[in-house]
Amino acid sequence: MKFLKNKMKFTRLSIPDIVLIEPNIYQDDRGYFLESFRLDKIREFLGYNIDFVQDNESKSNLWVFRGLHYQKPPFTQAKLVRVISGSICDIVVDIRKNSPNFGQYLKINLDGISKKMLFIPKGFAHGFLTLENNTIISYKTDNYYSFEHDSGIAYNDPQIGIDLEFDENKLILSDKDKTQPMLSDIISPFDF
Repeated sequence: MKFLKNKMKFTRLSIPDIVLIEPNIYQDDRGYFLESFRLDKIREFLGYNIDFVQDNESKSNLWVFRGLHYQKPPFTQAKLVRVISGSICDIVVDIRKNSPNFGQYLKINLDGISKKMLFIPKGFAHGFLTLENNTIISYKTDNYYSFEHDSGIAYNDPQIGIDLEFDENKLILSDKDKTQPMLSDIISPFDF
């Protein structure tokens, strides 16, 4: 296995605060190695400090949709999302009321082969649709989960207009995600 100087690639997406991170993957006949997280590199790219305090992992079957979730202040969370195995269509919605991108969404496919990651700052609702059985997602958060501050937005809110590009009758949703409010019903969107 040949090791080179690690050059994680950081790319700002169509909503510039959302960052795609591509690690270097070193492979040979034994398998692969990669650095899945470098605090110094992400801080350097973002230009501000971030301290992740909690790691979460979920396993989902095909067509499971989780989201669109967020935490209300003072438990807002930035996230660093990666897929360990399988694949997802990852979706983020800007819910910062003073943002020029308020109500806009971004979607991107992530998978366990490319190992690309998505950094999502505070002020965004997040969700994902699994595209394979036994998909495992891992994500870091910079604040602890609080049940009392847990909230969400309906994935099918017409104001947002997310195009999942497949038959929505196949979706598997939790009872909670079947009854999420519309974006216009959020009492106080974030002021970031």
